[in-house]
Amino acid sequence: MESSGSVIGVVVGGGRSRRFGGDVSKQFVELGGRSVIARAVLGLASRPGVEGVIVVLPGEEVDGEQGAALRALPGVRAVVAGGATRTESVRCGLRAAAGWEWVLVHDAARPLASPRLVDAVIAATRRHGAAIPALAVSDTVKEVDVSGEAVTRTLDRGALRLAQTPQGSRTEWLVQALEQARRDGVELSDEAGALERAGRVVRVVAGDAENLKITTADDLDRARRIVGGGATALRVGIGYDIHRFGAGRELVLGGVVFPGEPGLEGHSDADVVLHAVMDAVLGAASLGDIGTHFPPGDPRFRGAPSAGLAAEVAKLVLHGGFAIVNVDVTVLAERPRIGPRAAEMRAAIAGCLSIPAGRVGLKATTCEGLGAVGRAEGIACQAIALLESGRP
Repeated sequence: MESSGSVIGVVVGGGRSRRFGGDVSKQFVELGGRSVIARAVLGLASRPGVEGVIVVLPGEEVDGEQGAALRALPGVRAVVAGGATRTESVRCGLRAAAGWEWVLVHDAARPLASPRLVDAVIAATRRHGAAIPALAVSDTVKEVDVSGEAVTRTLDRGALRLAQTPQGSRTEWLVQALEQARRDGVELSDEAGALERAGRVVRVVAGDAENLKITTADDLDRARRIVGGGATALRVGIGYDIHRFGAGRELVLGGVVFPGEPGLEGHSDADVVLHAVMDAVLGAASLGDIGTHFPPGDPRFRGAPSAGLAAEVAKLVLHGGFAIVNVDVTVLAERPRIGPRAAEMRAAIAGCLSIPAGRVGLKATTCEGLGAVGRAEGIACQAIALLESGRP
């Protein structure tokens, strides 16, 4: 019987492989505009069944540039330091994942796990307790001697599979299995191996040939061909909103409170900036508008902080197969002065959307006394959002 308990992802990137030149480890190499590990993380975080992702990095990277970039991704719950081995790094991730019933452990070097694959592993794990994706072996498989130069026998390929990740399990099962392996002094190449040693039955779902593990430069070239030849495309959305002054509340613009200024009337906290941004993002993803997702007549959203609603919009577009590239905002207002708070607003908007502040543009202008905004009766805002569609 399938369980609907919570699922946490653990993406293991604690190794220090440097096969691609310079000082760059393979998980941090660029692949189609993102790092390999960022694509692996988003491949889990973008699925509706996954409630968050724990990322495991080399200790020196946790508080560095790579750690900061990964913490900014939607769905990332924590970035933690790994250990000297893969198994120890998985244990580090599991310690941060305490409290979730199910866990998916994924290689940071597998950036192309498809939504279908992740969903299939989640479903099989919930139904059976543990599951992995695996590929059938199409070539004849030979066993060789220690020298590697002489065949000792031919194996029955019908009973062989090539294991992939993400690998799913009841969290307590995997914790217990890895602890048993630690006590026995056994180092394993994957989580299913630990579960097998502990007597657990691991189910197999169909793997995906494009879910390759990047180990060599040739693997990276193949991944770049897959990403470059996929259905990736750019989508643009435009948002506009306007609210009049008059509410007995604080003025909030872009998630930032302006003390002493008159508040705005309207939906939620009437943050005209975030309302325009949300409509731009939703429009680019063809997901309706904020009224569709947060109806004005619904009491749940009366006075609700727009920052929280914007974070929900960011999740919606991510689950829809889109990533927010950047947003550009123009505030039309006679008051207040935006310039002194512009950096703070950009940071707040970026935080809501889980993107770096460098991807948020913000300008302000007056209407030179023309129209309702020019007469200081309210504030208007225009926003444009650029999204990338295709693989996460």
